[in-house]
Amino acid sequence: MDSPVSPIAANIFMEALEQQPPFLDTLIVKKEDGTVKLLVYRKPTHKDQYLNYQSHHPLHQKLGVIRTLYNRKDTVVTEEEDKVEEEKKVQEALRTCGYPDWTFKKVKDQIQSVKPKKVSKKTDDKTRSKGMVVLPYVKGVTERVSRVMKNYNISTAMKPHNTLRKQLVHPKDKRDPNNTTDAVYKIPCMNCELSYIGETGRKFGTRLEEHKSEAEKVSKTVTTRAGRKESLTTTHKSAITDHVVDKNHVI
Repeated sequence: MDSPVSPIAANIFMEALEQQPPFLDTLIVKKEDGTVKLLVYRKPTHKDQYLNYQSHHPLHQKLGVIRTLYNRKDTVVTEEEDKVEEEKKVQEALRTCGYPDWTFKKVKDQIQSVKPKKVSKKTDDKTRSKGMVVLPYVKGVTERVSRVMKNYNISTAMKPHNTLRKQLVHPKDKRDPNNTTDAVYKIPCMNCELSYIGETGRKFGTRLEEHKSEAEKVSKTVTTRAGRKESLTTTHKSAITDHVVDKNHVI
């Protein structure tokens, strides 16, 4: 059994209806007969700025803008006359963004011609997808490459390879690795496959210079047999220096 609604909650709900409350993209409107209808809600700051038709994007993405707005109109708006008005608003806004009239007709035809997909139990090698590749979009070229790949059951996705954000926005300066602190680092040997793994809480560049100076200092003293024999009995600061002495390798 449904729990009764309190009078206070009912009054709040009715007052909200009188004020036409918005919810996400939906505007709830109370009619004179007491029933409600739904419209598409736009914020007062909405400027009808969509993807410009002259922008360097594939055609299906531009048609997708129209399809998205049409689908919102069909799923949100409840009355037919309001759907007609919403469609006029959409077309007027997109014409401002450079969309020609044939694009609206094309999307309408696509929506009306959509048929429910048949569920196939088996897929043979000719229809089975062989994967997807992402192609940088170059007008007139990427479309042709996509059609060729479609013949081999390879799906494609397109993305712009050169954007204003990529050219102008650099939120962070590149950090010098030598200034990194609390780092785990790896130093390879030039003469064998061994590597030294170290950890430092100081700047990596400071610790690296210590490794270099000690290895160079020891290398100069082991040029003779006596110097090497003496160095083998000396305790060094790191395994890098031990490797230089023991193997006579270059780090």
